[in-house]
Amino acid sequence: MDGLVQVLQVAMVRGRNGEVYNVTDGRPGNMAAYFNRVADFAGLPRPAVIDPSAGEQALSAGLRSYLAESRRIDNRKMLRELGVELRYPTLEQGLAACFSVR
Repeated sequence: MDGLVQVLQVAMVRGRNGEVYNVTDGRPGNMAAYFNRVADFAGLPRPAVIDPSAGEQALSAGLRSYLAESRRIDNRKMLRELGVELRYPTLEQGLAACFSVR
């Protein structure tokens, strides 16, 4: 959350009124890889992978729709307009900071 708070604080000062800024490290990834990395850092088993037909039964329509999307989020506007230098520029660095607080 430090990275998000960092960007929000800078946006309150430097951001243009009514603008939207994508907050991301800019590195491609997917939800499965994200949840697997979080589990790894937490020392927990990785989440179960279910096939799409099982997902039809187990997941809400909203969650299925969200998971079916495949978008790359562009952070260049955030970097260019806000001049943000991310405190944790990679998922691994952010997770390491989160889990070192324990």
